[in-house]
Amino acid sequence: MTFTRTIRRVAQGLLLLALPLVWTLPAQAQEPIRIGSFLSVTGPASFLGDPELKTLEMQIEKINADGGVLGRKLQLIAYDDAGDAEKARTFAKRLIEQDKVDVIVGGSTTGATMAAVPLVEQAGVPFISLAGAVVIIEPVKKWVFKTPHTDRMACEKIFVDVKARGLSRVALISGSGGFDKSMRAECLKVAPNYGMQVVADETYGAADTDMTAQLTKIKASNAQAVLNAGFGQGPAIVTRNYRQVGITLPLYQSHGVASKEYIKLSGDAAEGVRLPAAALLVADLLAANDPQKPVVTGYRDAYEKRHKSDVSTFGGHAFDGLMIAVGAIKAAGSTDPAKVRDAIEATRGFMGTAGVVNMSATDHMGLDLSAFRMLEVKGGTWSLVK
Repeated sequence: MTFTRTIRRVAQGLLLLALPLVWTLPAQAQEPIRIGSFLSVTGPASFLGDPELKTLEMQIEKINADGGVLGRKLQLIAYDDAGDAEKARTFAKRLIEQDKVDVIVGGSTTGATMAAVPLVEQAGVPFISLAGAVVIIEPVKKWVFKTPHTDRMACEKIFVDVKARGLSRVALISGSGGFDKSMRAECLKVAPNYGMQVVADETYGAADTDMTAQLTKIKASNAQAVLNAGFGQGPAIVTRNYRQVGITLPLYQSHGVASKEYIKLSGDAAEGVRLPAAALLVADLLAANDPQKPVVTGYRDAYEKRHKSDVSTFGGHAFDGLMIAVGAIKAAGSTDPAKVRDAIEATRGFMGTAGVVNMSATDHMGLDLSAFRMLEVKGGTWSLVK
């Protein structure tokens, strides 16, 4: 046998040995289900993105340990947009075009979310946002959904409580961010529906560290209650300045500050402040037969045990978004984007940390006003307003 023939036979033998390995690869290692996310993990909105990322990581690890979804593991591909809308757009494009994700659960802020909306609509990728403004889902966008209560709902819940106190004249103070502007506009829009008269309307900038000038004007008005539409550190500054200028009227904040961090930043000045929020913050105060109690206590206990920090409603938004996406993939029986989108839209009776979700073709959030609880700061912690 010549040397050439020997080499040829050895090569053929190696090829035959290799073929069974190639044939069995698809059965042994299925492609993971890719969950894409862009979140404000650092920057001014890190109080949103940090617990959201931690929640996604924690839940995906748990789901994979339990066998995954449709026999496949979940893979999280997440980017930190640092609260920058342009970065969010870049990362959303990367998730769609390079990472080839099956669904996106993310968008900590309204600005970041809206920057990504045109991309997911064009590409046809299911997107569940974690941001608050109503503009995300109104008008309805085919591929876009959201989990948090809207800013309009927050206005309505607050005005119901103001009215129950026998008051009708409200002063507004709001920040300059996307959520702040949107909530201010929604409050002005729905105020007449609840018999509310807006008698003052002040604003502050994102970098402002003192709002006493605006609050002094509000103090001089004939307002009976004050509503601060905003999130981040601004509302804590407003709260401290509120007490410093001697205003004794009821003060309301948005669900954008629904975490213990707001109370810590505000100190004693937060005492008596009310805001609408998810039941997650008062899980132990819920009645034993409340169907939401096992959901919120289960998530809270798992999060706080793992991260040794207080739970926030923002992490809860990520929990709800991921579980809705997972439920839709299971219902669709595949990761086909159109089928998953349809299954998300068909979500009914899902009990999440935000409340019961009943989506439809005309409602891509699925929460009603009953999903909000009115909370009040008492003794440095949250209490339920009866």
